[in-house]
Amino acid sequence: MAELLLPSVCAGCGGLGAAACESCLAELASGPVPVAPGVAALTRHDGVARELVLAHKERGRRDLARPLGQALARALPRLPRASPDADGTWWFVPVPSRPSAARARGGSHVMALARSCAARIAEQGGAAAVAPALRLSARARDAVGLDRAARMANLAGRVLLDPDGAPTPGTPVVLLDDVVTTGATVEACTRVLASHGAVVTAALTLTAASRTVAWPRHRVKHRHLSPTRVIGELNEGGRR
Repeated sequence: MAELLLPSVCAGCGGLGAAACESCLAELASGPVPVAPGVAALTRHDGVARELVLAHKERGRRDLARPLGQALARALPRLPRASPDADGTWWFVPVPSRPSAARARGGSHVMALARSCAARIAEQGGAAAVAPALRLSARARDAVGLDRAARMANLAGRVLLDPDGAPTPGTPVVLLDDVVTTGATVEACTRVLASHGAVVTAALTLTAASRTVAWPRHRVKHRHLSPTRVIGELNEGGRR
């Protein structure tokens, strides 16, 4: 009944019918694009893609975890160096959030992406596992506005291994995150995993900040602000 009264609203364009319409999801389909050695993103953090990421991360749109996670899964075959383990199982390690941020969001949004990515692979007959191998110390502060050097200093000694969630040493893993800005977080996570024997074959994110990589010029799709968009976000538990 609730779905009839408050139908799904696309977080990218405001259209009715789905959490993310096919047209908006197409903005994530052209990648992955290399950002740094071993790091790739589906697209840049701009336009519709930015709206989808922010809606999932900051506006309570947990219904976006499935389509965004599926977008990550579809990109895996085109991701250089990424590989499953010897048994054919893909291992995904979500980049951790600050504990306070995760609590405010009702859980780790990147974990939700990783689980949806793994579920998509399983639906296609493959094997995948999510390894919550990392956690972020409560001493780490919000990185918004920090440059790369400040982010590295902020993360120093604060990205920690969770032995209960770590895969067996020697296991190839793919780091997953929603946005790469300077690459500092990916680098810090990779170092911690490598120091405990994990083999980070690649890192994949939904978007990358424009300053992270020289992006080719392309059309940016602009969203229209339908009044029903606000209703849809409140229905999905929007917080801010």
